[in-house]
Amino acid sequence: MKKIIVVGGGWSGCAAAISAKKAGSEVIVLERTDMLLGTGLVGGIMRNNGRYTATEEIIAMGGGDLFEICDKSARHTNIEFPGHKHANLYDIATTHGAVLEHMISLGIKVFFNIRITDLKLLNGKISNVQDANGNLYEGDVFIDATGTAGPMNNCIKYGNGCAMCILRCPSFGGRVSITGLANIKESMGTKADGSIGAMSGSCKLYKESLSEEIQRVLNENGVAVIPLPTELVEDHLGVKACQQYALPEFKDNLVLLDTGHAKLMTPYYNLETLRKIPGFENARYEDPYSGGKGNSMRYFAMAPRDNHLKVEGVDNLFCCGEKAGLLVGHTEAIVTGTLAGHNSVRHALGKELLLIPESLSTGDAIAYVKEAMTKPEGMSKKYTFSGSVYFERMKKNGTYIMDLTEITRRVEECGLTNIFANNL
Repeated sequence: MKKIIVVGGGWSGCAAAISAKKAGSEVIVLERTDMLLGTGLVGGIMRNNGRYTATEEIIAMGGGDLFEICDKSARHTNIEFPGHKHANLYDIATTHGAVLEHMISLGIKVFFNIRITDLKLLNGKISNVQDANGNLYEGDVFIDATGTAGPMNNCIKYGNGCAMCILRCPSFGGRVSITGLANIKESMGTKADGSIGAMSGSCKLYKESLSEEIQRVLNENGVAVIPLPTELVEDHLGVKACQQYALPEFKDNLVLLDTGHAKLMTPYYNLETLRKIPGFENARYEDPYSGGKGNSMRYFAMAPRDNHLKVEGVDNLFCCGEKAGLLVGHTEAIVTGTLAGHNSVRHALGKELLLIPESLSTGDAIAYVKEAMTKPEGMSKKYTFSGSVYFERMKKNGTYIMDLTEITRRVEECGLTNIFANNL
């Protein structure tokens, strides 16, 4: 049995591990911290706008495990908030446990507190990776799911300092790129003004620190939109990674979503100013703890890859999630992780790699982002199924579909029905 080593246990790494396991390999996940899901631990938004289409495509292809877990753990379904329709909000308190339990039930080995700091290359292939304690992990194929956020020095240099986010670099050490350790040159995203990186687009308030009325609205409706007095408006739209939420409504209002905490749809908001707003007098941040000052910085280390998600320059390395380019969001991470995991097993077995055709939104997104990143202007944008540049492309090309029968038909027409459920 071939062995696949997945480095990084965020949404993309979990998806890659599940996909590789279902394809018939032995799978080991090495996670730097003490929990899976990465930024998904404080995320929560699924199925909004074109993410609905992408989700159902992957489900039709047999790779819907994580989407189905999120659906089952949703606190609210089919909600609307500014610029976004038919969203599900998964519960950030219960989803991690459900994902971990599912992975263990499949026979995936998950190791926590493992920070990879070195690797051995032999004839253009990785033979093993090494953790900070000197332990070696050998495999046939490796998947870089280490993300692009942090480490602390990047947040200090390009952001507003370490915001004490869920990635917890001071405790577990900063992110280390497997692609970088393999001496492959990576690329960095930029903001519209040309500066490097982008800031995470939302923060979380302790819901019980808000007024009983705001709590009631969130618990009942899943969303609360609170208009701001002009003198209390803070405009952070230009710095955020999540450009699908960079709409005027997110500047002129406080938009809150109920994911267990109150998800505040802005990168950060001065706490003293926030507490001047009725209902927020006792507001407290849950993530990042310094959400009044800043947030984590991302898109510093993207791998050069082909549309099979194989990293260019190393024979047995694949990538997914933000490592695969300027893709934003949990759905996008799961999509790329599912393909990378499946193709890692194909590669280990010497089989032809799978390419998702561009007639499907999932395949088109992977190809489009790779092409867009060859141009300087493309490096200043972020791409997602749920808004901004790529969602507009979906609507123009007719790949934004809500009809499940039609989605299933298109996947079948491509010959990909249940492809990710097949043991290779």
